[in-house]
Amino acid sequence: MGAPPALPSSRYLFRLTLTVGPVVVSVHVAYGAPMCRNIKTLHNFRPPATAEEIRASSLQFVRKLSGFTRPSKANELVFSRAVDQVARAAHELLESLVTNAPPRDREVEVSKARARAAVRFAGTRHSTTGRSA
Repeated sequence: MGAPPALPSSRYLFRLTLTVGPVVVSVHVAYGAPMCRNIKTLHNFRPPATAEEIRASSLQFVRKLSGFTRPSKANELVFSRAVDQVARAAHELLESLVTNAPPRDREVEVSKARARAAVRFAGTRHSTTGRSA
């Protein structure tokens, strides 16, 4: 297995390495890098992220890495173990991060997200299935 692609050093944040049995997955995370829309920022909120929110984000992360929405029976154990390990790492990360910025209010952020969605989806019609008409 070759070296991962180099990232611009000014944008480099950290590398997350996850070991599940004989499989080692290493992910580079960088400032300004595009992120899966379903994985939400959990740092610096009032009230702080709950264990359920951290686990949900961990599940989305493992789903994205593995390409599985739901693993097969053969992969269930390693998938679940990976979610647990990512959740522990995420919890440790959130507990360790420091900032001088005041905590963000969840309700204000939800309102901003709804406003962005209204602009993004303005003029499109959605059927009852949630797909464009």
